[in-house]
Amino acid sequence: MKKKIVLTIILLALIGLVIYTLSTEIVVGEDYQSKYHSTAMALVPPLIAILLALITKEVYSSLFVGVISGALIYANFDLELAINTMLFGTKKPDGKPAGMIPKLSDGWNAGILVFLVLLGILVALMNKAGGSAAFGRWASKRIKTRVGAQLATVVLGVLIFVDDYFNCLTVGSVMRPVTDRHKVSRAKLAYLIDATAAPICIIAPISSWAAAVTSSVPAEYDINGFQTFLRTIPYNFYAILTIIMMIYITVRKVDYGPMKRHELNAIKGDLFTTGKEEEAEETSNPKGKVMDLVLPVFVLIASCIMGMVYTGGFFEGKSFIDAFANADASQGLVIGAIITVIFTFFYYMYRDVITFGEFMKCIPTGFVAMVAPILILTLAWTLAGMTSLLGADTYVAGLVAGNAAALKALLPAVIFLVALALAFSTGTSWGTFGILIPIVLGVFKGGELMVISISACLAGAVCGDHCSPISDTTIMASAGARSNHVNHVSTQLPYALTVAAVSTVSYVIAGYVKNVLISLPIAIVLMLLTLIVIERVVGREPGESEG
Repeated sequence: MKKKIVLTIILLALIGLVIYTLSTEIVVGEDYQSKYHSTAMALVPPLIAILLALITKEVYSSLFVGVISGALIYANFDLELAINTMLFGTKKPDGKPAGMIPKLSDGWNAGILVFLVLLGILVALMNKAGGSAAFGRWASKRIKTRVGAQLATVVLGVLIFVDDYFNCLTVGSVMRPVTDRHKVSRAKLAYLIDATAAPICIIAPISSWAAAVTSSVPAEYDINGFQTFLRTIPYNFYAILTIIMMIYITVRKVDYGPMKRHELNAIKGDLFTTGKEEEAEETSNPKGKVMDLVLPVFVLIASCIMGMVYTGGFFEGKSFIDAFANADASQGLVIGAIITVIFTFFYYMYRDVITFGEFMKCIPTGFVAMVAPILILTLAWTLAGMTSLLGADTYVAGLVAGNAAALKALLPAVIFLVALALAFSTGTSWGTFGILIPIVLGVFKGGELMVISISACLAGAVCGDHCSPISDTTIMASAGARSNHVNHVSTQLPYALTVAAVSTVSYVIAGYVKNVLISLPIAIVLMLLTLIVIERVVGREPGESEG
């Protein structure tokens, strides 16, 4: 009955919208701008998508409704203009892609999708050759506990610090058989993957994120972007405290919120709790060896690093650091993945673990495995495009710039919260610190408070990215763990918000103290005390079941 009522309301709303559209004439020119541009309405579409996803537990329709609402608001509720904007819109006058088709045809986005497909193919190959099963058998002899399986996932995630997309998919494909064997829920695996993706990349000097931060510093400020980034690392409280929290809850076997239910169910044998999707049975090739997984992954890491520095001009004479600072991560990852797939083909042929026909069958298998994340990414990118058309970045930047001068010592904490909100609602951390860093530099021309504020901006962007269901990194973590996306978001959110609360207090302290040797230890102590209190309230998990 409730379902029929909801469908009736939606139908009546659509009829009313069509009638309103037919009675309204809107003239669209080159200088067209929505009457809601740079207002609070710009944040409504992503909030609709996020709330619907959390309420309905269904991400595809939620994102689609968010996209449609953004297009309608931009078009002042003119249906024809809204449809055209949603499918073909660009941001004038810079011509940046906003609609679905321009987003998909954008070189960067297309590169990420190709990288996803190539990673899917590589995982299918490793499974077919028996490398994943062999690694699982090898790991089961050395990793004896659920805690060990989770810590191994964390260590691998920390080691793969080059790029967050690469991290999510690689760690997931390698560790999923191990964590499944030790009855770690897919939601927990997704959290561990996500928490070692962006939070690690943002404090790694050699990563695609370091390059993005460096390029966000405007040239007119005459500031060395890379050196400034290095100075922000010890002030990046969210990233550092996330690592501490991840290790603490793993070692102490403490989970709370929705995650606790997932973990208790996993111990009983249910790795999914809800949202289980059919997975293809992995063939255990008796010829498979651990090296059949380790060697392709090693080649993938090496070739992706070389691919990125290649795009940054390393082989044209630039230093390794400068090449990384100017790298195109999308192109570099595609180059690395192609090299790895070709290498894996010849290596497996030489090892005689798969036939040519089996290799070719792995190509569509890998593509199919990535259809869900590709669809979610496409809708998330389009939603971000609608938000950009509505001027959400201009609205938030105006709020910060208008109040920054009066804040001073409190600015780091405020910047952290603003960056968190912007990244959460838009699903992009790179875009967030690209907007806010120039504002911070405009307020502070130098000094320790400038470094703290930039670090707060980076930390807030990562936190918002970590929380948001429309973030590409969050989507990739779900894909890597083969976890239901809404389950991943709902279980991760309490953990991310706990660290965010401690980080906010820490930035207030740092703004007054202006000394990392004092503020960082205080932040760590506050995080540990918070976790101890949580442990005493929720208790520890029961004895683990080894399998």
